[in-house]
Amino acid sequence: MALITGASRGLGLALARALADRGWALVVDARGGEALEGVRAELAHATDVRAIAGDVADEAHRIRLIEEAASLGGLDLVVNNASLLGPSPQPTLAEYPLDVLGDVYRANVLAPLRLIQLALPLLRESDDPRILNVTSDAAVEGYEGWGGYGSSKAALEQLTNVLAAEEPSLRVYRVDPGDMNTRMQQEAFPGEDVSDRPPPEASVPGLLRLVEGDFPSGRYRARDLAPAAVAAHVATEGEP
Repeated sequence: MALITGASRGLGLALARALADRGWALVVDARGGEALEGVRAELAHATDVRAIAGDVADEAHRIRLIEEAASLGGLDLVVNNASLLGPSPQPTLAEYPLDVLGDVYRANVLAPLRLIQLALPLLRESDDPRILNVTSDAAVEGYEGWGGYGSSKAALEQLTNVLAAEEPSLRVYRVDPGDMNTRMQQEAFPGEDVSDRPPPEASVPGLLRLVEGDFPSGRYRARDLAPAAVAAHVATEGEP
C-alpha cells in the first residue's frame, strides 16, 4: 500500500497511475478537492484508492492520511511529493518575505517529516518499507532566485539522509525527477514556454525502479535510472 501526496496532477498523478496499474492500493491527497475526486474516480477502475483532500501542512489532515492507510491494511511506501514553490516569480533572498519562506519550509520540510513520523509505526510492520522524498536540482545548485524553494529542498535532502542512517531497516530515497512540463515549472518561469520539458511520465520509470528495485538508501536522479524514457521523449518532441 502506498501513500502519495500531491497526486492530483504532475509527477504525483503520473506515479499514482503507474502504481495503480501494478495493483498497489493507494491513499492520495491534494489541496484541490475537485481535481482529486477526478483522480480517485479514474484510479478506482484499477485499484482500491482513498482520496483525501487537504493540506499536508495541516496536522489533522496528516493524521487522517495515516488512518486511511491503516484501514487499508498497512503501509509499504510513503511518497512525499507535495511541494510549495513560493512566490512567482521567485524573489531573491535579499527580498524574500520571511513569513512566506516559513510557509515554504512548513510545506516542503516540516510536513514531510511529520508525515514520516506518523507513518513509521506502519512502515516498521511492512516486509519492505520505503520512503521516497521528491527533491530538486535546486537543492544542490545555486540558481539565482531559487534560494527559498532550493534551500527548503536542501533541508529535505539532509533530513532524508539522516533518516536513512537512523532507520536502517527502511529504504529511504531522495530523488530528483528533473525538469518537467508541469504547472509548478510554469509558475517558476512565468511567461516562458516550458512545453519543451519532458512530461512527468518520463520520470516515472526511474521512480518505479526505486519503488520495486533493490537500490540502497541514497540520492538518485530519476532519469539516470531510466534514461530510455527521456530518450523516447526527445525522439518524439526534439531536443529541449
